Amino acid sequence: MQSARRWVVTLIAGLLLSSGVTVWGTHHAQAEPSYAEWGRVAVLEAKKKYNAEITDYKHIGRKTLRDHVYEEQFKLIVKKPAEEFGVYVNVRFNEDTGELLNISYKEAGNHQE
Repeated sequence: MQSARRWVVTLIAGLLLSSGVTVWGTHHAQAEPSYAEWGRVAVLEAKKKYNAEITDYKHIGRKTLRDHVYEEQFKLIVKKPAEEFGVYVNVRFNEDTGELLNISYKEAGNHQE
């Protein structure tokens, strides 16, 4: 009887852990992607540039430009009262210093691209 109870408790604990439920004060936080900080910069700067809301964004990828200098590319959806369109935003930065070097924008022909 004792081993059956232990087996049931082990089974329940395993199911709870595998389902992502926090058990006994443990919490497995998901790490933020490396591009998240630059995604926030892209969204904030595009909001200012277009004086509009950004309704969605997608990380396209990262390019290495030279030692410690990278460029993250995002596609944002810009929404104004009369229109909605896509914009590619490239954020260039120095990874060692965290310095923002440049932001460039290119409007997409269709936000469904």
